[in-house]
Amino acid sequence: MRGFGKYLLWVYSGMALVFLMIPIVYTIVFSFNDARRTNIVWRGFTFDNWLDVCNAQDVCSSFGNSLLVAGVSTVLATAMGTAIALALVRYRFRFREATTLLLFLPMATPEVVLGAGLAAQFLQLGVQKGLVTIIIAHTMFCISFVVVTVRARVAVLDGALEEAGRDLYASPNQVFWRVTFPLLIPGIVAAALLSFALSFDDFIITNFNAGPAMTFPRFVYTAAARGIPAEANVIASGVFFCAILLVLIAQVGGAIKRQRLAQAG
Repeated sequence: MRGFGKYLLWVYSGMALVFLMIPIVYTIVFSFNDARRTNIVWRGFTFDNWLDVCNAQDVCSSFGNSLLVAGVSTVLATAMGTAIALALVRYRFRFREATTLLLFLPMATPEVVLGAGLAAQFLQLGVQKGLVTIIIAHTMFCISFVVVTVRARVAVLDGALEEAGRDLYASPNQVFWRVTFPLLIPGIVAAALLSFALSFDDFIITNFNAGPAMTFPRFVYTAAARGIPAEANVIASGVFFCAILLVLIAQVGGAIKRQRLAQAG
C-alpha cells in the first residue's frame, strides 16, 4: 500500500501540473497561429504575430495602460503600506486594533462588492472615471496585501541591530536608512511584486471603475467573444516568459549567494 500510495501521489501531481499548464500551453501555441478574423481555429504556423505585435487594434495601448496603472498603484501602495506596517508593529496608539481590522477588510471583501462600492463613491462625488480612478481603486485594494507582507518582515527584525546603530551615535534617520530599511528590502520587494501582479491582472474592480479606459484584462474579456487576437496571446506569452526568467534569476542568484557564504564560512 505504501508503494501504491507513492505512485498515486506522482500520478496526482502530474495530472494537476498538466491541468494547470493546459491554458498556458494553449496561449503560447495560438500566439503563433496564422489567425485572420478569429483566433479559435488553428490555421497555420507564423511568426508574424510576434514580429508585429501591435497589429491588433488597442492591444498595445491596453497593455501600456495596464503597465502604467500597475506601476503607479504599486509605488503608492508599497510606500503607504510600508509606513502603515511600521506604525502598526513599532508604535502603540488609539484605534490600533481597529486600524488592523479595517486593513484586512479589503482582502476579505469580494471584489465585485469592493468595485461596485468604489464606483458608487466616484459617481456620487462626480469624479470622471478613467485611469486615475483605476489607480485609486487598485492602490486601496493593494495596500492591505502590502501591509500584511511588510508587517511580517518588520515583526522579525532584530531590534539589537538598530540599538547598535544608535549606540554608534547614528541619528534616527541614519538608523532607519542604513539599518532598518536595508533589512526591510526583501519584504518590501515581495510586497511590491505581489501588488504589481494583483493590479496588472485585476478585471472586476477595474471594470467597475475604468469608464472608457481600456486595460489589458478588459481588452481580453471584450475580445474573448470573437476569439482573442493572436497578438494578445503574444503579450500574455511574453509576460509568462518574463516571470519565469525573473524566477530563474532569483533562484540562481540565491544559490550563488548561498555558495559564497558557505565558502566564506
